[in-house]
Amino acid sequence: MIDYKLGVMESKFAELIWNHEPIPSGDLVKLCDNELGWKKSTTYTMLRRLCQRKIFQNKDGIVSSILSKQAFHALQSEMFVKETFDGSLPKFLAAFTMRKKLSAKEISELQQIINRNRR
Repeated sequence: MIDYKLGVMESKFAELIWNHEPIPSGDLVKLCDNELGWKKSTTYTMLRRLCQRKIFQNKDGIVSSILSKQAFHALQSEMFVKETFDGSLPKFLAAFTMRKKLSAKEISELQQIINRNRR
């Protein structure tokens, strides 16, 4: 199973790529130097790590995402619910609403999602 959890710096790096893709790897090195203070070797080490995890790719010197930001966050959410609540979305919502009451708008939006997903 691929690990879709990102550390703080991995998250910042991923955001840079998602916000600038597709981006030549040389431009990514310059961007990481300016934004994160990283050396070329650090950028390429981080890029290789996230490419191995199938989040990004570096094809012909052009860095782009394999997973969109939205798809990545969806996978993270699924993993969190699976690991923390035995995959039960109702258990997650019950825990979430113990401390935060849902607004009428949120309830309506959730109801629309439920209605769209009825079989």
